[in-house]
Parts: sequence; C-alpha cells; structure tokens
Amino acid sequence: MYPLKQTEIEPRYPPKPKKGKKKYRWAKGRKLRLLPILLPPAIWLFIFLFLPYFNLFTYSFWKTDQFNVIKEFQFNNYTKFFAPTTGGDAPYYVLLDTIELAGWVTLFTLLLSLPLAYYITFKVTRYKQAIYMLVIIPLWVSYIVRAYSWKIVLGTNGVLNSALIWLGITHQPLDIFLYSQVSVIIGMVHIYTPFVLMPIYTAMEQIPRNLMEASKDLGASRWKTFAHVVFPLSLPGVIAGGTFAFVLSMGDFLAPSLLGGPNSSTMISNIVQQQFGTSNNWPYGSAIGIMILVLVLLVLEFTGRAEKRYAALEANQERK
Repeated sequence: MYPLKQTEIEPRYPPKPKKGKKKYRWAKGRKLRLLPILLPPAIWLFIFLFLPYFNLFTYSFWKTDQFNVIKEFQFNNYTKFFAPTTGGDAPYYVLLDTIELAGWVTLFTLLLSLPLAYYITFKVTRYKQAIYMLVIIPLWVSYIVRAYSWKIVLGTNGVLNSALIWLGITHQPLDIFLYSQVSVIIGMVHIYTPFVLMPIYTAMEQIPRNLMEASKDLGASRWKTFAHVVFPLSLPGVIAGGTFAFVLSMGDFLAPSLLGGPNSSTMISNIVQQQFGTSNNWPYGSAIGIMILVLVLLVLEFTGRAEKRYAALEANQERK
C-alpha cells in the first residue's frame, strides 16, 4: 500500500465557519428579535413627542390676524421676541429674568438637599426609608394645593404674620412676604426640593463606606471628608438634581401666577400661556416655545456631559 497523499487525508474536524459572518448573523438576528419590543415605544414617542414639536416648529413661522392663523412663511415671530416693544423693553428680558429666578431656585434647592441627603444617608441608622418617604411625600400632593398652602402661610392673615404678632415682633400684619419674588422662590424651592433630593441621595448611597473610613483614619475631619470624598463622588447626583430644578423652574407658570405680584408674576412660560390663551397668537407663542426648547436642550446637553465626565472620574477613582 502506498501512503495517502496529504490532500487525500480527510480532515479530522469539519472546518469552522468564519467568525465575522457568524457574529454578523447573530447581531442581525438579535436586532430583529428586539424590533417587536422597541417598535411600540418608538411609535408612541413619534406620535406624542416628535409630531407635536414639529407642529409647534411649523406654527412658529406663520402669522395671525385677529382670529385666524395665516399660513404664510415669515420670521417676524422670532424677531418680535428680541425687538423692543412700545411699552418698554424687549420680551427676551423676561427670559433673562426667568433664567435668574430658576438659578436662585436651583441654588437653594441644592443647599437644602445636600445636607438633608447626607444626614439621611450617613447619620440615620433606623427608619431610614421612612424618613426618606416623608421627604418625598409632597410629590403625592397636588401642585396647586402646595402652591396655595404658601398663600396661607405667607398671607397678611397667614401663619407667619400671626406668629410674628404673637411673638411681639410686629403689631400689625406685614404684606412684604406674599406677592413678591421672594414668595415665588420659597414656593418653588418647596415644590422642587424632592426632585433634587432623590438623585443626590441615590448617588450618596452608592459611595463606598471604606473610602470615608480611610479618610477619617488619615486624620481628615468631617468637613474635609465631605469636601474631598463625599461631594466629588456625589457630583453626578448633584448635577442631575440641579438640572431637574432649573428645567422645571424654567417651565413653571402656576407658582408665579399664584404667589407673585405684578413685578414678579410674569415668567417666560406665562407669556407662552397668554399667547395660546387670551391673546390667541399661536404662532408667536410657538416661536417662544421653540426658543425655550432650544435653551433647555442646551442645558441638558451641557449637564449631561458634565455628569458623564464626573461619573467617569468616579469610576477611575474606585478602580485605583
């Protein structure tokens, strides 16, 4: 017998398929399996989110007469927002005032939420969940009820004036608390503090306790531990909570209407509500709404990048 040639010897194992093709088929099959799951929410978002925004964007380029919307393309709605009015300043100054007020609300909600979240996370040992639920219970109460409650507290015959008269600090009710920018800020801080507290509390709960113990073992005080360990690691939650407070304050028009006076009740959202309501100028209201939307998207983009950046730094520190 002659020995078989190498080409005549049958291979012991069948040839394996190429990895590239197999991986591509597996990924393609996975996408097809996910399609029935992703399609319903995609249709929902398209109908109830993208279409309304597209309709708003389209309306912003039209004009109106006294009663009807005229579908003629023009930019007057945008230029009108930045042009001075016959009665005074340009309407975009209201947007600047709204940004300033939203900044104050964001600052005060952060100043309240940070120590409260720190106390619940690191100091409370028993009934932690119960105390946390007490903080977020106001979210279950109607927004209008919470706003009106501050009218009862800050009014001339309210709880605050009654307490001042009973303590002898004043002899008659003071009208400086209600219908001012201060009352608007107080009401909005109370309303939006739970939205800020939740992400900060979640971020602090994820901080490894051994890092704080190591900081104390190295001689750092509580303030230094908070400044160099707790606060940097909770920055993603702080940024997320501050974003909630700022964006929600930008779009609020009920609290300024109920608690603000003639000089502090008008915010940019109140102008939009007036254009779609009493003024019946939908194109102009749509243009203002689009500008608010662009501003909010820019804020979300900036804060989103900052949150990812600090989250990546936190992950690198934990690896080290």
